[in-house]
Amino acid sequence: DSIDPPVRPSDKPLRLPLQDVYKIGGIGTVPVGRVETGVIKAGMVVTFAPAGVTTEVKSVEMHHEQLAEGVPGDNVGFNVKNVSVKEIRRGNVAGDS
Repeated sequence: DSIDPPVRPSDKPLRLPLQDVYKIGGIGTVPVGRVETGVIKAGMVVTFAPAGVTTEVKSVEMHHEQLAEGVPGDNVGFNVKNVSVKEIRRGNVAGDS
């Protein structure tokens, strides 16, 4: 109880290191990771570094429930448009562009 949770800046640019990337039938490519800074929401355009792949976020979910936005500390999966599982991988970092 005496330990305060760390201050996670949601006002900074998005930084989301990928923990894994899944291909889900009928949905598509779903990168998964924890939001470190910033927020991620549907309709945003994100770039994966160092792959240099830019795409739009279709939806964001956490524990199989749709989220309006993912905030720092959330482990989220997000659906991306026109990106193959081969283009991005664990260790890439998603940032807003």
